[in-house]
Amino acid sequence: MGTLTTHVLDTAKGCPAANMQIELWAIDGKTHQKMLLKTLTTNGDGRTDQPLLSDGDLKMGIYELVFGVGDYFAQSSDAQTMPFLNRVPIQFGIGDRNAHYHVPLLTSPWAYSTYRGS
Repeated sequence: MGTLTTHVLDTAKGCPAANMQIELWAIDGKTHQKMLLKTLTTNGDGRTDQPLLSDGDLKMGIYELVFGVGDYFAQSSDAQTMPFLNRVPIQFGIGDRNAHYHVPLLTSPWAYSTYRGS
């Protein structure tokens, strides 16, 4: 069975982004309505303790991860009063429920990037 995982790296500090909140949403392909599946927090390695989805929970469809980047950087001593990035959404599709999907986020207070990892 397939899995969905993520990993968040703080590129400003050059370390994993610990204690960042992540929401996982399922999006209906026809109505575009979103359903919150779970809310998790990254551990000291910038990962979640368990896969976001695994076994029979991973289904074909459209998903969205929303990363709490603004709140994460607000915890640091050099936080700005109004963050440039706040909630960073990444929408992606699952086309093979037996595959492994890894959606990493590399972020700073001013920029982010992502890709399909391994």
